[in-house]
Amino acid sequence: MPPRVRFAPSPTGYLHVGGARTALFNWLYAKRHGGIFVLRIEDTDIERSSTDMVTGILTSLTWLGLTWDEGPGVGGPHAPYFQTERLDKYRAAADALVASGHAYYCYCKPDDLKAKREAAEAAGSAWSYDRTCTRLSTEEIASRETAGHPRAVRFFVPEGVTTFTDLVRGRIEFARQNIDDFVILRSDGVPTYHLSVVVDDVEMEITQVVRGDDHISNTPKQVLLYEALDAPVPEFAHVPLILGPDKKRLSKRHGATAVGEYETRGYLPEAMINFLALLGWSPGGNQEVFSREELIERFTLDGISGGNAVFNPDKLDWFNQQHIVRLANDDLLHRIQTDLRLAGLWRDTLLNAEFAWASRVLDLLKPRARKLADLTAPLRTFLADEVVFDEAAVAKHLAGPEVRDHLHAWAEVVSGLPSLEPVATEAALRALAEARGIKPGVLIHGTRVAVTGQAVSPGIFDVLELVGKDRVVQRLRAASTI
Repeated sequence: MPPRVRFAPSPTGYLHVGGARTALFNWLYAKRHGGIFVLRIEDTDIERSSTDMVTGILTSLTWLGLTWDEGPGVGGPHAPYFQTERLDKYRAAADALVASGHAYYCYCKPDDLKAKREAAEAAGSAWSYDRTCTRLSTEEIASRETAGHPRAVRFFVPEGVTTFTDLVRGRIEFARQNIDDFVILRSDGVPTYHLSVVVDDVEMEITQVVRGDDHISNTPKQVLLYEALDAPVPEFAHVPLILGPDKKRLSKRHGATAVGEYETRGYLPEAMINFLALLGWSPGGNQEVFSREELIERFTLDGISGGNAVFNPDKLDWFNQQHIVRLANDDLLHRIQTDLRLAGLWRDTLLNAEFAWASRVLDLLKPRARKLADLTAPLRTFLADEVVFDEAAVAKHLAGPEVRDHLHAWAEVVSGLPSLEPVATEAALRALAEARGIKPGVLIHGTRVAVTGQAVSPGIFDVLELVGKDRVVQRLRAASTI
């Protein structure tokens, strides 16, 4: 059957880079094999979960283009997809496990368990639950039930070894003597992670569980639950952690970790997807820049490495620059339209009557833009009448009456040119510099500041052609009077 995979975030925070990478791997695997990508919201931590966080997660996944086949807002044959709406299913599973002898009721008080744990630690030994409640007589159990004592449900861990084959790390074994009889249903009727995730994965027919390797220690407990429920055990693939440049676990001290922050900072979802895909996965070969379709075609779980991946912000910037360059210019204009409106630079003709010209401008600027926001300031040169001058650039390249005199002369030459075709314009500038006994750089740098307001720009003769002769002459004359 086609694979069924899932991404199951907890809405106790925004979607972070690590979670997004896990979602991406699941999504790519489903798309690669014609399977189903399920989104499930694990919101049983009621105190810390919020609808705002759910909205944030859904928004970030949508921005990345990781659309789900089943889940919130989409529905599906295994709805509902919020765990808080599935509590009856977990309670029924717990009752079934008690009835089959795989679990038992635990009436121990939290304070008593805490005292035993602290006593064991004080004695220098590891503590594990001593199965007090498995030794209760029928009468003692009945007495507690009649009195309405709170009770949790514990899974009875059998002796032996639990083994599973991880698709990334190979064969993994856990001695069950090191696994405590773990709680699967709390006394308030809320399931623990282990029970809810297994019940959901069984009902939703999940075939592969792809998740972070911090879950490896959870897997033996969950394998035991699958077996106790007489359900097929899915394949597991535990992907490496993402570390910061200092090789410590990625956190806010390394900068932005929430996916939504990257959207607001001008990163493209295509670049983020490309970057995340290569954090811990390799397609083989030297190619680094991939389209979404190419990633789907190349993705395999075999390509996931066992080593931790390092989040390099500079590399993300590089990917973003590469994908900006590859964007069609009409698409790019739509993506920067809001920024240009806020800067007072937008006009609708950019998408129609002026599109051919605007497209040439973007082709000139795109290779220098690391983020979408990097395009707004240089576009001002072409879209605004006024020049915003950098004071340091003016002081360095426009100071002194000689420079102003040279620029005035250059303005007159430009006004007489038939066009500002770059090669011819450069030749005219160099001829004027020679005639006036100055280095061409004096005119080149002065022109750049006069026309763009900045000391750095793309090739100045390409800039002049796209700004247009009338405005270039106007700016040169204005600069000659500063």
